[in-house]
Amino acid sequence: MGTFWAVIAGLIPSIGVGLLFWLAMRKIVRADRNERAAIERHDAEAQDDLANSASD
Repeated sequence: MGTFWAVIAGLIPSIGVGLLFWLAMRKIVRADRNERAAIERHDAEAQDDLANSASD
């Protein structure tokens, strides 16, 4: 039974680091996706403003 706990104790740090890496990458990917959406909205608004000022 002592070997089982030794194996678990050896795996817990790796699982913890893996979980932290996954959470960090998830945040980075979501932030990038939101930033790209915001840039796309901004570009669309700029195009609309350009089109409206050209037609006036």
